[in-house]
Amino acid sequence: MNAVSFSLILSGVLLNAVAQLALKASVKDMGALSLTLNGAVPLAVRLMSEPWLWVGLICYAVSVVIWILALSRVDVSIAYPMLSIGYIVNAIAAWLWLGESLGAGRLLGIGIIVIGVFVLARS
Repeated sequence: MNAVSFSLILSGVLLNAVAQLALKASVKDMGALSLTLNGAVPLAVRLMSEPWLWVGLICYAVSVVIWILALSRVDVSIAYPMLSIGYIVNAIAAWLWLGESLGAGRLLGIGIIVIGVFVLARS
């Protein structure tokens, strides 16, 4: 995999990770959401007023365009598993930014993912 292909994949993955974090930030203070017929419209209005929701959706849209560019250069059997880099980024960012826990089990899982991505990238 050349540098341009890897950069596209990494950019798409990072934008996807930012989108996830932004969506989480948009609902962080709302508690568990429930979708009911009576509550759907007020919930939609409330969500649409959250700036982080829009950041997340924009990041998703841009990441799709970048991902298509990446897939035009790299086999999907190589590119798709690289999405696991997003797990690493999200776990660390959620720990730092959102105060989520990052225990030994999660760290071990991240280590395994890092090894897998390294092996995959070198194949």
